[in-house]
Amino acid sequence: MAEQFKNNVTRLLDSKKVRYQVCTYNYDAGVHSAVEVAEAIGLPPEQVFKTLVVLPEEPRRKPMLVIIPGPATLDLRAFAKAVKLKKVKMATHEQAESMTGLQTGGISALALINKGFDVYLDDSAQQFESIAVSAGQRGANIVLPVNDLVRLVNARFFHLNA
Repeated sequence: MAEQFKNNVTRLLDSKKVRYQVCTYNYDAGVHSAVEVAEAIGLPPEQVFKTLVVLPEEPRRKPMLVIIPGPATLDLRAFAKAVKLKKVKMATHEQAESMTGLQTGGISALALINKGFDVYLDDSAQQFESIAVSAGQRGANIVLPVNDLVRLVNARFFHLNA
């Protein structure tokens, strides 16, 4: 745990008086997947959430940040149906990095507030008081109350296994 860790996400949380904990891990040592991050920071994998960049087929719709539990995979067809779209596709690593300005492995809805993304959070997050999400850079996660995350990023809940 790195108390001295500061970035735009922690400054935002401090300014909003949100309780959080920073958990750092060694990305360069091969800790990449959300499940590996969970092990590195000592949380159950279902409590560590990853952020995916999903693109709607409709050209006028904004890209979406979809936050799901680490071990889960996103069923694109079911997600499209849940958010009332015909079709969606996963952004490539290059598209995700260019749209967000963040590296994959460090994409965070908290770092992208007011950047025009619709944010969706799997409703399984509601079983936890707090969840871990990326702190906006590789090697750091933020554990914060689910209600604060939803409020700050204006997330809408959806059911992953619809």
